[in-house]
Amino acid sequence: MRRLGTVASALVTLVVLAGCTSSDSGDGGSAGTASTDAPGDQAVTAAPGAPRTLIADADPVAAAVSTSRALFGGSPVAVLAARDDPSAQLLGAVSAVGLGVPLLVGGDGTADAVAPELDRLGVQTVLAVGEGAATALPDDGGIDVVTVPAEAGAVAEVTGLDLAADQPVAEPDRAAAVAALAPDALPALHADGAAAPTGAAEPSGELPAVDRPEPLEDVVVLASGNGDALAGIATARAAGAEVLLTGGGTDPRSSGAVVERLAQQPTVVVLGADLAGAPGIDWKLDTAASGTQLPGGGQLLFPQHMLVALYGIPGSGALGLLGEQDLQGSIARAQQTADQYRPLVDTTVVPTFEIIATVASGSAGPDGNYSAEADVESLRPWVEAAGAAGLYIVLDLQPGRTDFLTQAKQYQPLLELPYVGLALDPEWRLKPGEVHLTQIGQVGVDEINGVVTWLADLTRERALPQKLLVLHQFQVRMITDIERLDTSRDELALMVHVDGQGGQAAKQDTWRVLHQYAPAGVAWGWKNFVDEDVPMLTPEQTIEQVLPTPELVTYQ
Repeated sequence: MRRLGTVASALVTLVVLAGCTSSDSGDGGSAGTASTDAPGDQAVTAAPGAPRTLIADADPVAAAVSTSRALFGGSPVAVLAARDDPSAQLLGAVSAVGLGVPLLVGGDGTADAVAPELDRLGVQTVLAVGEGAATALPDDGGIDVVTVPAEAGAVAEVTGLDLAADQPVAEPDRAAAVAALAPDALPALHADGAAAPTGAAEPSGELPAVDRPEPLEDVVVLASGNGDALAGIATARAAGAEVLLTGGGTDPRSSGAVVERLAQQPTVVVLGADLAGAPGIDWKLDTAASGTQLPGGGQLLFPQHMLVALYGIPGSGALGLLGEQDLQGSIARAQQTADQYRPLVDTTVVPTFEIIATVASGSAGPDGNYSAEADVESLRPWVEAAGAAGLYIVLDLQPGRTDFLTQAKQYQPLLELPYVGLALDPEWRLKPGEVHLTQIGQVGVDEINGVVTWLADLTRERALPQKLLVLHQFQVRMITDIERLDTSRDELALMVHVDGQGGQAAKQDTWRVLHQYAPAGVAWGWKNFVDEDVPMLTPEQTIEQVLPTPELVTYQ
């Protein structure tokens, strides 16, 4: 055993986290004094005092320290893993979870970051895993150091932990492997393909016994799965906290499991610069905590889902397949149509209605706008029954001489439902003096951006899942200045829906041209016309020939 400086007093004063960080903080909060009743050989957990803590440190060394501060009040033992050795970090994680103590990360030049946390915790002994880990410790820290190579047998020997067979872990899977660790089932994790440690695989020194702390109850640590947060994930599991991963994404709304758990209102620690530092993380967490999910799960539409829609107007087959049968028949037909796509794609296929809420009219009508608006209450039975059956619903606007925002606001009561999105159809947006079927309509992007702002604000204010906003288009001129489309609002999934009909060669050409002009980040929709396409593609042909694969396929 190497001793650094003077021997620490046996009567160590433990320091606990007195309060959680505020939602815009990343250092784990301030410290206070723990109860002196705590035994000197037992780690002490400390649940954050605020409902939400963000740990946004980009440096793995700092992130490990911040997580320790957030979840542990004190510990006589800490594990320190070599910063540049993935196997050392994995075996350090196994050791920390097995012992119930924090895992820190270090190496040359990290003493100033690591030493204050060791002092706060009241650490008397450090288990340094991997070559160079102990260089993070100051020479006068008064801490006993047990060094051990990143080798499973040596770690098992010094810790007394019963490790199962070696488990190699590829880099993308390391965070998930650590998140799954439990003290009663500890595999010998090591980096897949990593070279065996050089030198004698013998530990130096003896690790004192340490009692496991009381596990934290109803504390959830949320991470993307980025490897930079691995030490923090291990510390969370060592503290008995639950760890949920978003699968690599930086939006908590993407995971149905995360949404379901956050709806139970646990204390939440968001770990990792990619997730905790993501734009809008606070409102996204608020939305996830609502617990409301989209048809198909989660709160984000794409790329998790593919929508397959029937288009038309309730009660009439003249404008599309949707109205060729009654409500229950339409639900069944939408489900059957969607079923044809399930074997063809890896995403979750969601049957969908696209309901024409405002229909382009050949006459001006009482309001003079050449658009017949369906009453909200007349649409509600179709919308609510479809939503209850697991369908997504899109309300389509054909505004004539009025503007899209004016019409959209008329349907706010339906758009406040979590499974209802909106579609804008510029073909039917007339200028003063124009009439339908004489001119093809057109709209400026500023009018569309007004709808984007209003619908995104509504979605955030109501803590609703992401909403679909579809832009129908079959000519570039139909949306002017589309390159200025506001794609910044994560409350919405914006889609360009290509509505060309006729021969497949012409449809494909329209598809390619519109892709050239659309801004990055939009989703894409494709329409199959039952009567007008020559020929209409089968589901298999749609997936094989329409590339990139559309996120929405509509039948009219």
